[in-house]
Amino acid sequence: MAEELKAVKIEFMEKVSSTVIEQLLDHLLHDNVLNSGEEEAIIEAHNTRRKRARILIDSVSKKGDEASWKMITYLQQKDPMLFKELGLPTESPQAASEVERQWSTTLIPCKRTFWNARKNEKDPKIYPVNEESKKNRVALLITNIKFKDSRYDRHGAEADERNMARLLRALGYEVVQYTNLTGEEIDKAVIDFSKHSKLKDTDSVFVVIMSHGKLGSVLGVNWTETQTKDEEDVFPVDNIFKHLGSANCKALLNKPKIIIIQACRGEEGGSVLIRDGAKALVSDNTQQAGPSTSDDGCIVHDGFQFVHKEKDFIALLSCTPDTVSYRHTVDGAFLIQYIVDVVNTCACEEDIEELFRMVMRRFEALPLVMKKQIPTKDRCTLSRRFYLFPGI
Repeated sequence: MAEELKAVKIEFMEKVSSTVIEQLLDHLLHDNVLNSGEEEAIIEAHNTRRKRARILIDSVSKKGDEASWKMITYLQQKDPMLFKELGLPTESPQAASEVERQWSTTLIPCKRTFWNARKNEKDPKIYPVNEESKKNRVALLITNIKFKDSRYDRHGAEADERNMARLLRALGYEVVQYTNLTGEEIDKAVIDFSKHSKLKDTDSVFVVIMSHGKLGSVLGVNWTETQTKDEEDVFPVDNIFKHLGSANCKALLNKPKIIIIQACRGEEGGSVLIRDGAKALVSDNTQQAGPSTSDDGCIVHDGFQFVHKEKDFIALLSCTPDTVSYRHTVDGAFLIQYIVDVVNTCACEEDIEELFRMVMRRFEALPLVMKKQIPTKDRCTLSRRFYLFPGI
């Protein structure tokens, strides 16, 4: 990507506007591609638009392909016409090579220098993490495997439960774990978790729920097709945000809350998989449950403190609205497999949002997918970067 950026240097200098230069600088500073000193040098030392453009493109391209790709991406967003004229690539080569990457089977610890450079609790761009807060990490893991109607049993979900519990513990989280809950029991488990004694001292929480699902809800183990809407054994996903939000869980104010939901969000075939054995791949849609043989800032006033109703959340859902998500009957859900791979390999140097993007790119590059299934980042209100700092 650095070479592609260098190749359009002259045309970029001639055509880019001052406004776009300023926008690029803001984004690149936020992403730590440029530091504040470099930004100031570009603005102050080069008082013409053309000079600023030249130093900007030189400064970024010499930092390598990743930095160059970020600038290319932001240019596409801020000036799509110029982006098209320059003929810059629309896809990162990283996406194409994601499946070929060597993924670690164990958690790679971050380097002490990386930790020391980012643990400053006064840094407004990074959520504070220290040795004490890491000792108080806690996560909620709920996995529905066996259902009242055995046709809906989630074969392979045992692997998801095992792999996710192992990953969370490796990251330093005490795992509060439940298996085979009704919708009402899931709700109670989340409420109980919101009162956990460690929350006041933790730096973050994970909530992972894996079951069948439909749009807006996770299904409890007593769910059946014959239940009326009032009788349905479901847990509304929105309740997670309500129970752990600012009003009901003050212990988690200003702390990252990472939500992972492995469940279908409808019945449409958002992904159709080419497979050698039809029984190996199934979805978390009850219509296709079981091994199938088918092809298918605070403001203070008058003594009151006002805070954002919902803040510092990020959720990764296994698929887009109205579609199904897929699970291997032995190895478990693709989402969980990819999360484990990515976090094991890259949490040592990437923040949670970038980790989730990397998971999404795994699906983007997966050659077996004919109709794209892709996880969805949802209700992201993280105002800072959150690093897991594994191994510290």
